[in-house]
Amino acid sequence: MSTREDRLDAILARLDEQGSVGVEALSGELEVSVATIRRDLGLLEQRRLVERTHGGATRRAVDYELSLRYKEAAATEAKTAIARAAVDRIRPGSVVGLSGGTTTFMVADALSERDDLLADLTIVTNAVDIANRLAVHPGVRVIVCGGVINTSSFELVGSFVDGVLRSIWLDLAYVGVHAISATGGGLTANVDEAYVNRLMAERAERAIVVADSSKYGRRSFASVGGADVFHTIITDDHLSDSGRDELIAAGFEVELAATGGKS
Repeated sequence: MSTREDRLDAILARLDEQGSVGVEALSGELEVSVATIRRDLGLLEQRRLVERTHGGATRRAVDYELSLRYKEAAATEAKTAIARAAVDRIRPGSVVGLSGGTTTFMVADALSERDDLLADLTIVTNAVDIANRLAVHPGVRVIVCGGVINTSSFELVGSFVDGVLRSIWLDLAYVGVHAISATGGGLTANVDEAYVNRLMAERAERAIVVADSSKYGRRSFASVGGADVFHTIITDDHLSDSGRDELIAAGFEVELAATGGKS
């Protein structure tokens, strides 16, 4: 794991799957020191996402509004630029899939500013925070995939999601990921989320990864799909020229959203 946020994602994913984690086991799995894991758990405790125990941590019952505010605070200039570029591809009357994640939440937020789209749009999502964000617009039909909620990401996962996604077709699907690379494509920390996100992408005429450039070259646990699943990656203009060339060579169309801050 190359960054702290990668490790935090992985720790939360393990908590979702197991209910508790141990410092020693995480140290070995993530290939960092015990002291580093303790600091990571301390940060998650400060964010009120875990409860510390002797030798590890357990999953905390997360307050919805508190976590939503944390999710919104995580938005960056890059995510905002990516979201606006994504919304520019949407046409009135479209059926659009949105996976969970901070960047896709920003897509929903950017949609809320587009009166030309809000009069006639269908959104299909497995993320309850995104559904909540868009349901206030009377011209937007929001279809929520059923399932079991992942309290760290607000995504619904499980077999119930299949029944909805396999019965519909999407014009566009925007999928957020924890990591992108030329060889691995889009990756995420949770295998259940990876399965749902891939299924959403496969039900779309055009499937697009939305991820800021800091996620390029990272590793994560579960593959969502490569260029065989995703036609396009929208990222920000801080992606290196070599990174862009590698993604194009792997078969992706790459759009660089202008942040206005590139030197």
